[in-house]
Amino acid sequence: MSTGMKRTTEKNLMVFSGRAHHELAQAVADDLGTQLVPTELRDFANTEMYVRFEESVRGCDAFVIQSHTAPINKWIMEHLIMVDALKRASAKRITVVTPFYGYARQDKKSRGREPISARLMADMFKTAGADRLMAVDLHTDQIQGFFDGPVDHLQALPILTGYVNDKYGSEDLTVVSPDAGRIKVAEQWSRRLGGTPLAFIHKTRDVTRANASVANRVIGAVEGRTCILVDDMIDSGGTICHAADALMKDGAASVVIAATHAIFSDPAVQRLRDSVAREVVVTDTLPITPEKQFDKLTALSIAPLLSKAIREVFEDGSVTSMFTP
Repeated sequence: MSTGMKRTTEKNLMVFSGRAHHELAQAVADDLGTQLVPTELRDFANTEMYVRFEESVRGCDAFVIQSHTAPINKWIMEHLIMVDALKRASAKRITVVTPFYGYARQDKKSRGREPISARLMADMFKTAGADRLMAVDLHTDQIQGFFDGPVDHLQALPILTGYVNDKYGSEDLTVVSPDAGRIKVAEQWSRRLGGTPLAFIHKTRDVTRANASVANRVIGAVEGRTCILVDDMIDSGGTICHAADALMKDGAASVVIAATHAIFSDPAVQRLRDSVAREVVVTDTLPITPEKQFDKLTALSIAPLLSKAIREVFEDGSVTSMFTP
């Protein structure tokens, strides 16, 4: 005879969304065949935020979606408060889903007396009560080690390469990295596109100035070829537009810019609209508001990737298998 009580309980997946990019969270919920949990989210007069979930979350497998867009500090704080509310309401497992992980570029000290803000972010989410972290195309892989728990580092690569291959696969392509540091990503692109040649832009960066770099010279054969210029994010657009100019100057037939995160801080939209690029391909990890849209911009949905990863985590499947060619 045994003591105690046995009860078989079903796992319960619940999806939550902050206010930063509600459309993406709704698309993810739709893909999963569920609904977003009704949530009261509001600001007090002094800009403090209030969160309350309108359904019981006890024992659930919670996925909290919030993309860290401008005003970035506000939406990070809302994200943290949502996680804290779930922990205090007895959610069984809390997964923080950040399609764009704020402060990811501050992942190391370039000079003395600097913070490592990407690590601080991970610490804050752990303290708030997160059990797991899910992000798309982190600025550097090492950020995975900042969080004390499982990290699902999703790649937009299959979505972006699939689009580029369908549209430009019949042309002579060269994959170009905007700097030497991202050559590994360019190599992955090359493999996905059937072993296309690689090139990179040799550039210098002024560590004392944000968003400031100088494109120097192109390393690799680009003459007469369609250059696919790949990066993880486009912020002010200066780096990527300078790189596109350098490629055209070296005789490239055309340039297609492809990036995961469309931050598009001013004056990025103007720069990209006026750039030599024939198309700018991004995903919707961040909201692309009407004023950030222009004729040669194509935004691909990241929702199918997120929903598939969430389903794999919920069902104790393999997220890694999603990215095995």
